Amino acid sequence: MTKDLQHDGKPSGIAAYITVTAAYWAFMLTDGALRMLVLLHFHELGFSPVQLAYLFLLYEFMGMVTNLSAGWIAARFGLALTLYLGLALQIGALVGLANLQPDWAIALSVGFVMAVQGVSGVAKDLTKMSAKSAVKLLVPKAADDQLFRWVAALTGSKNAVKGFGFLLGAALLALWGFERAVLGMAGALSVVLLAILLLMPKGLPGTKRKAPFSDVFSKDPGVNWLSGARLFLFGARDVWFVVGIPIYFHAVFSDGTPEGARNAFFLVGGFMALWIVGYGAVQGWAPKILRAKDKPLSAIIGLTRTWVGVLSLVPFALAGAVFVADGTKDWLTITLIAGLILFGVIFALCSALHSFLILALTSAERVTLDVGFYYMSNAAGRLVGTLLSGVSYQAGGLPACLATAALMAVLSWLATAPLARYASDRV
Repeated sequence: MTKDLQHDGKPSGIAAYITVTAAYWAFMLTDGALRMLVLLHFHELGFSPVQLAYLFLLYEFMGMVTNLSAGWIAARFGLALTLYLGLALQIGALVGLANLQPDWAIALSVGFVMAVQGVSGVAKDLTKMSAKSAVKLLVPKAADDQLFRWVAALTGSKNAVKGFGFLLGAALLALWGFERAVLGMAGALSVVLLAILLLMPKGLPGTKRKAPFSDVFSKDPGVNWLSGARLFLFGARDVWFVVGIPIYFHAVFSDGTPEGARNAFFLVGGFMALWIVGYGAVQGWAPKILRAKDKPLSAIIGLTRTWVGVLSLVPFALAGAVFVADGTKDWLTITLIAGLILFGVIFALCSALHSFLILALTSAERVTLDVGFYYMSNAAGRLVGTLLSGVSYQAGGLPACLATAALMAVLSWLATAPLARYASDRV
């Protein structure tokens, strides 16, 4: 592929990849900022852990629905449409949140934010599916090593950008307040959408006009087992990530005064941002860290199983540390930070391996459909993890949160076992 548009109207790999990646980065910056804005703003208003979890449930549920239908829409009408639609819906969600009124009853506020977050969930997974599928279609056939590097770079950079979004959201909340923060992000993303509309190369592949809707459900056992493993993997992260750790750290870092609460916003947002940025950096370097170049598919599957097994040990150990800490907060805080950073490194390797495997296991003809189904499972894991994050933290505090995360990781490890039998015919 050349750097310029080809005469048949198809975009070059590099030009389209850069444009799609730029759109994905802009979206994920606002996505990370919005999550931190909503979490910290409503925690400050006195919402309970379960109520905070409710705010994100429709976001994750709509992600499940969207990933199924988005793959079909992209197969019928092309990836560019789903990418533009994702950005436009995120702008609408940000504007909608600016209309939240402080004097509304809690039930009305929760319902309104859930609905707007649902729109944001649709937007996120339209954009994600478009970007990930485009990589499969732009990499030359039979170039598995290049595919792993491109998808690792896209996913890793996206998570680094989303990590900066966490810090941006916390900073905007402390400096601008909730309403001005979401309106400012809506305006910035509108500029990005206009630029992408003007710069996107024509002819991005991926249309299949006669794709029936029933095709959204994968009939491939390998894709199905990997999707199950993905569900539990992301559930294992979000059980502690969504509600438990942010609320726990906010209580640790805040001294109870308004100024202390604002300072805690920066500290919590900073930790979450650094965690995501580090996670993204490790994802981007995963092919080199794992020495995956020229490894057969069976070896990649073996690496996946090994690293997910190691991952499950970390939250088990952290749950034990919290249980026996008995009020020694300084020691416990340092232990948690170190342990969660280790979790992030291993989780990033597992996630990068998964992101490669779904593209390696699917065909070019079904890529948008299988990627959509796979990320539907990803969203299902986040949905389950989000709910369990609030429920487990309210029921048993941080030890229950972390123990539940460990159990989810074990289930992910079990789901990877059948993948080995599908490696020999996917070279």
